Amino acid sequence: MSNEATLAPRIVVGVDGSAPSKQALRWAVGQAKLTGAAVEAVFAWEYPTPWLGMVPPTDKESGDFEVHARRILDRAVDEALGPGPERAVALRPTSVHGQPAAVLLDVAAGAQLLVVGNRGRGGFREALLGSVGMHCVQHAPCPVVVIRGSGGGT
Repeated sequence: MSNEATLAPRIVVGVDGSAPSKQALRWAVGQAKLTGAAVEAVFAWEYPTPWLGMVPPTDKESGDFEVHARRILDRAVDEALGPGPERAVALRPTSVHGQPAAVLLDVAAGAQLLVVGNRGRGGFREALLGSVGMHCVQHAPCPVVVIRGSGGGT
């Protein structure tokens, strides 16, 4: 029996603090309730653009970015699902340094599903999928669910 067969199924969801990502998280939790899966809420972060081509950040500055990323993720999870540890499914929030599409694809290896929100802003653009979502749809190692935003909300 392989290790994958003994692990509980996982649903990976990209969370960036936006309303569509919070909707995706809520949907992933609902699906996890139905399937008995755990949910991995993943926030991918990168250094701000000014660091590119310049002196890399110090260890302290690097830690500051990581702490800030984790705060954004924790706040988004609480806003989407309500505060508190008594949630209906196993939830593993994770912040990872790296390009968002690459991070999500890496974490989704072996997952049951990868869930992303769309970033459409209304009108024709609402029908479009953002670059991260499109990359995930085209390259994911598992099925991908794209949650369309309702146009407003959290």
